[in-house]
Amino acid sequence: MKTSPYKIGFIGGAINSAVGTTHKIASQMDNRWHLVSGCFSTHPEINSETAGLWGVEKSRTYPDWHDFLEKEKGRLDVICILTPTSSHSEIILEALDSGYNIISEKTVSTNYSDAVKIVKKVKKTDRFFAAIYNYTGYPMLRELRKMIKKGDFGRVFQIHVEMPQEGFLRYYDGGKLPEPQGWRLKDYEVPTISLDLGVHLHHIIYFLSGEKPVEVIADQKSFGHFRNIVDNIICIARYTNNVMANIWYSKSALGHRNGLKVRVYGEKLSAEWYQMNPELLVTNNSNGDIMTLDRAANVVEPKLLRYNRFKSGHPAGFIEAYANHYFDIADSYEQFLKSGFYKSEYVFDEKIAAEGINMLEAISISTKTNIWTPLRKEMN
Repeated sequence: MKTSPYKIGFIGGAINSAVGTTHKIASQMDNRWHLVSGCFSTHPEINSETAGLWGVEKSRTYPDWHDFLEKEKGRLDVICILTPTSSHSEIILEALDSGYNIISEKTVSTNYSDAVKIVKKVKKTDRFFAAIYNYTGYPMLRELRKMIKKGDFGRVFQIHVEMPQEGFLRYYDGGKLPEPQGWRLKDYEVPTISLDLGVHLHHIIYFLSGEKPVEVIADQKSFGHFRNIVDNIICIARYTNNVMANIWYSKSALGHRNGLKVRVYGEKLSAEWYQMNPELLVTNNSNGDIMTLDRAANVVEPKLLRYNRFKSGHPAGFIEAYANHYFDIADSYEQFLKSGFYKSEYVFDEKIAAEGINMLEAISISTKTNIWTPLRKEMN
């Protein structure tokens, strides 16, 4: 059986992309993966520059992803798909037919119908598949999950999550309009802001509670400089076991660079985690006591050696959360090689990815009908 570091190739993720460098650093951080090939960009100069900077041989740098899939067969353990969201499903389906194991950035498609095709194709081809939800890699968010599962909160009633950003409304460099990447300025049946931000918020609720969405009611607006693009969505969602969720995500909220915040309310305890202070988890109990936990406190998950690349007091952040996720995926891939399947509380398969898109479609429908909208029935 192969052991890590596993050989990985990138489709997308060049040095000029939003998260390409993050994926490169995170995947290599713990020596679980070795980047050996890629089709990083459709622009030859950027593709070549990325490969040179990252030490990928010219002979294994490809001008388009079809060429990559044809010539890298049998040479890689896994490919990682980092292209714009609208291209994900086409690449995933062709890569599965070509026999590749896959890691894909969220979302796996722009609609639920294509997500179901991916679920069926993974089952048919019996390949490894994992979707990236990087925020679940934060140690203190994982500690919050453990506390909920342990019963510290009693019954959880509500989870409020928000991700306000300002990128579509703020001016830059003395009055210049923002210049988002082109793919973020096109909406589909599900608005791109849902595919970009909303998918994370649903997933965090699922990650923490284990509950699944049942129905939603939502409203969407365009407040920023790009009036034909949805940039603000507010949603109330009912999850299984009567858990209520309040969800807000925006790209027209001035003052927020990335204001990801999670609040959980139970019968015994409540807690708040804010990405801008990722080392802290603030709790309140039914006696009115307030306690702030940090990574050096009496915690379980954040004390594990794998999360302590540097000691407490030196904050771990966004790239480290990605790296934690890649570490988990390597463990799951190792398990897959041994047994043909994997089970992990921190790695999320194609069915979980499809469920998120199912919810996003329901949100989109609700914004048009102004009524509670049930999710589609789960696939077989």
